[in-house]
Amino acid sequence: MISDDTTPQAEQAVQLDRDALCAFVDRKWNDEIVPALTDYIAVPAKSPMFDADWARHGFIERVVTDAVQWVEQQPVKGLKVEIVRLPGRTPVIFFEAPATRSGSTETVVLYGHLDKQPEFEGWRRDLGPWTPKLEDDKLYGRGGADDGYATYASITAIAALDAQGVERPRCVGIIETCEESGSYDLLPYIDALRGRLGDVGLVICLDSGAGNYDQLWLTTSLRGLVSGDLEVQVLDEGIHSGGYGGIAPSTFRIMRQLFERLEDAGTGNLLPQGFHCPIPAQRLREAEATARILGDDVWKKLPWSCGQDGGPVLPTTTDPREALLNSTWRPSLTVTGASGLPPLADAGNVLAPRTAFKLSLRLPPLVEAAQAVAELKALLEFDPPYNAKVTFKPEAGPATGWSAPDLAPWLGTALNDASRRHFGADVAYIGQGGTIPLMNTLKEGFPRSQFMVCGVLGPKSNAHGPNEFLHVPYARKLTAAVAEVIATAS
Repeated sequence: MISDDTTPQAEQAVQLDRDALCAFVDRKWNDEIVPALTDYIAVPAKSPMFDADWARHGFIERVVTDAVQWVEQQPVKGLKVEIVRLPGRTPVIFFEAPATRSGSTETVVLYGHLDKQPEFEGWRRDLGPWTPKLEDDKLYGRGGADDGYATYASITAIAALDAQGVERPRCVGIIETCEESGSYDLLPYIDALRGRLGDVGLVICLDSGAGNYDQLWLTTSLRGLVSGDLEVQVLDEGIHSGGYGGIAPSTFRIMRQLFERLEDAGTGNLLPQGFHCPIPAQRLREAEATARILGDDVWKKLPWSCGQDGGPVLPTTTDPREALLNSTWRPSLTVTGASGLPPLADAGNVLAPRTAFKLSLRLPPLVEAAQAVAELKALLEFDPPYNAKVTFKPEAGPATGWSAPDLAPWLGTALNDASRRHFGADVAYIGQGGTIPLMNTLKEGFPRSQFMVCGVLGPKSNAHGPNEFLHVPYARKLTAAVAEVIATAS
C-alpha cells in the first residue's frame, strides 16, 4: 500500500536535502532541458489528426528519438527505456526505473505526450510555432508546455532522488504521441503494456494546468470531449445568389437552425439535459476556494479584444466561481473549423451548396462520451429543415471526462508540504476544461491508485493557440515538487 504520513518512508522524505534537490533540478533545466525543448519546439510534430501523413514526414519519430536519446544518458539507477510500436499506430515511449526502496511493491506511473497541436494564427511578429524563443523566463513555441517538457521533468525528478540516494518506489513512464488527437492510439498500448505496469499506486500526469504561478495546483477533474463534422447540403453546385436567393435555402441558415437545437444563443447554455450532470459537493467547495484565490483573474486574464470604445469587457459571467464551473463542470460547444465558405477575397455572390462545421463539445466529467455522441448525432440529423442532407460524422475516440478519487491523507500532506517548500504557499485545487483520456482508463484499471495531475499551463500560456509558452521557473519548481511526492510514495 501507499504509505501514510507516519511511516518511515515519510520520514525519509523529510530527510531530503532540499537545497541539493533544487540545485540538481535547476542545473538540469538550465543546462539540458531548456536546450532539449528548444530543439523539440522547432520540430512540427503535429498529432495525426492534423498530419495524416505523419509517418512519412518523420517529425513524430524525430521527437521520440531525441527524447529517448536524452533519457538514456540520465543518472537513474537501473533505468531502461524503449520505443514501443504497434502496427499502424503512433509510437509510445516506455521507461522503467526499478524500486530502490526495499519492500516497495507498488508502481508510480508518469505520463506525458510529445505530439502537438497545429500552428494556429495570430503569433506575435517575432514568434512562431516552430521558432523557439526564450524571453523573460518564458520559452515560446508550440508544444514546450503542452506537453514536451513532461518526459524531461519526470526523469529529472527521479534522477534528483537517486543523486542523493533517497529511496523510492518503482517508476514507469508512458509517453504517447496521439494525445492531441484524442489518444485513440494509446488504449491498445495500455492493453499491451498492462502486465508491465505492475500494481499502480500513484499516477503522476504532467499535462494539465495551473491557476497561477504562485503555488502548486492539483487538477481534480477533467471534462470529456466529443468532436466531429456537421455538414449541411442543399444543392449539387453553387448558384447565383441574386437569381435564386429566396428559393433555395441558405445552408448557413439551416446550420443556425440546427444550432438552436443545441444551445441557447443568448447564453451559450447547452439545452439537452443528457449533456449535463450534477456537480459533486466537494467540487463546488473547491471552486469556491479557487475563486477566492484567483478572483477576477479567472476571466480578466483572457486576451480580450471586446469592450469597444472604452466599454467594459462582458464575459459570460463575471462571478469567478461560476466562471470556473462553466469551464470545468458544465458542457460547452465551440466551432473550431469550417469548410464550404470561400475566403473573403474570393467570396462571390453565390449560394453555397454545402456548409460544414467542426464541432467541439466539452462534456462534464461524469457524462459518458459514447452516450453523448449518440444523442448529439440523433439530435442534429433528425427531421432536417427543408429536408436538407444533414450528416454528423463523429471523430474517433470520444473521451469521457474524469473526476479524481478522494485524496489519501499521505498524498494531501505530501502535496501541501511540497507546495509550501518550493512555492511558499499551500497547494490549491482546480478543475480543468481539457481532456486527458488516459486518466479514466487508469482509474478504471487501478481503482486503488491515487492521482497527481498537474502541469505548467498557467495564465496566458495559451496552449493550442498563438504565443504558447512554458513558464520555466514554474516548471523547475514543479519538477522538484514531483520528486518529493515520489519520495513519499511506497
